[in-house]
Amino acid sequence: MIFPRFQCLTTDLSDVSHAEQTRAFCGAGARWVQIRSKSLSFSEYLIAAQSSARVCQEFGALFIVNDSPDVALRAQADGVHLGSNDLSPKLAREILGPKVLIGGTVNSMVDAEVLVADGVCDYAGVGPFRFTGTKQNLASVLDSEELRSIILALGTIPSFVIGGLEPDDVDNVLSFGAYGMAACNALFEDGNPSACCISRFVDAVSSSSILAA
Repeated sequence: MIFPRFQCLTTDLSDVSHAEQTRAFCGAGARWVQIRSKSLSFSEYLIAAQSSARVCQEFGALFIVNDSPDVALRAQADGVHLGSNDLSPKLAREILGPKVLIGGTVNSMVDAEVLVADGVCDYAGVGPFRFTGTKQNLASVLDSEELRSIILALGTIPSFVIGGLEPDDVDNVLSFGAYGMAACNALFEDGNPSACCISRFVDAVSSSSILAA
């Protein structure tokens, strides 16, 4: 599969729903959205995912659900992203079947080796690139050499760097061999999705000198 190079992550906001965030991302040119919530109940998360999925379908964007294969299945999402404390990729594949995308989190070389050996995940989220406040129990920040080594170890599995990224980081991240990147915090201003911030990322990726080389 040919993935979009840039993935936007939603977050729990009191005044802006996940579906509204999704619409803002897609409206500014993004074509891959991951819904992520750490506070919604299962039923609330499912409703938010279903609404966000419909927005992505409207824009022809890829839509995945963080943490929950069950929500991904019921929302008819394109895939699920799994962290180290979530259901194993193998069990998720049994639930979701062969066509649904499964992404895995890689915070170390050991994680990369396990993901490759399992042979289940379609892509890997690699990081953190730098400190970010969007995630509790954040893993140790990876330096440039660690990122290069992990991405190399992942081989043909597309790697997406995540963790405190800004648009100015795009060429640097791609130079490590990453397929793309993902962002959350940098897409918002004053607690709202920012079309300007989102488009800066989209434009930076599409015009990257690394991809053009």
